[in-house]
Amino acid sequence: MSNRSVIKTDQAPAAIGPYSQAIKAGSTVYLSGQIPLDPATMELVGSDMNAQIRRVFDNLSAVCEAAGGALKDIVKLNIFLTDLSHFNLVNDIMKEYFKEPYPARAAIGVAALPKGADVEMDAVMDIA
Repeated sequence: MSNRSVIKTDQAPAAIGPYSQAIKAGSTVYLSGQIPLDPATMELVGSDMNAQIRRVFDNLSAVCEAAGGALKDIVKLNIFLTDLSHFNLVNDIMKEYFKEPYPARAAIGVAALPKGADVEMDAVMDIA
């Protein structure tokens, strides 16, 4: 594990299970899934989907920065939604956080997410 390092920041929620916020392997950073937890309280930010999506992007951003990168360095983004009717809202908010060229992406409808969250995202970042 010599070329791998654990990424950890207090600016994003602590892991709620046996995993790291991110792992850096060479110039690639694998970011674990983020749900809309406030890092200070470890509570969901509420039921407002707009606030939940923004909190997830803010959490991802904090982990990116702790790894020496930024959201612009994400090359692959996975979005998990409990209700795909929020797909367009995710797209609109994502345009505020990312500029072209956008990362490759998947948006997947799921039955449930940890802690009753409505959205979760994970990512792969290249900081070469």
